[in-house]
Amino acid sequence: MWSPAPDRHRRDMTSPHLPAQPTPGRSAPVPVPWAVVGGLAALALLWPLAGLTGALGTGAPRALTIIGITAVVWIGVVGLGRVPRPVLTLTLTGVAYGLVAHAVALLVPVLGGLGGPGGGPLWTIVPALLLDAMWGALAGLAAAGVQRLRGSGR
Repeated sequence: MWSPAPDRHRRDMTSPHLPAQPTPGRSAPVPVPWAVVGGLAALALLWPLAGLTGALGTGAPRALTIIGITAVVWIGVVGLGRVPRPVLTLTLTGVAYGLVAHAVALLVPVLGGLGGPGGGPLWTIVPALLLDAMWGALAGLAAAGVQRLRGSGR
């Protein structure tokens, strides 16, 4: 079978050394900013810190204050910081926040504040993570709204 001579000046488009070319009309996917997710999830440490120091009072007022601070920081950082994919970023942040909170409760039950040794029954982790993801998604929607108001929506 006849085969044309290879053209030495033409690059083979299937070469693994070439960067991936985006499909016409489509842009390359924007990666999730994992450093932002981890940093914002670290706010889960406010619970044991407030419990240990006695700051912010006790009971419901302390809980509402921590939840409010967390929400304002999440929406502010992502909304004003032009973080890409705000809903996905804060949904993942919510899940990571829940994982940090449960890890603290398991490792240091006195500081965890989740109701006793080990942070409560193991079966409560999945519903709690789903709830944290939902709160993160709602905060992400608010952050996306802030980005749109500022003219930096993605």
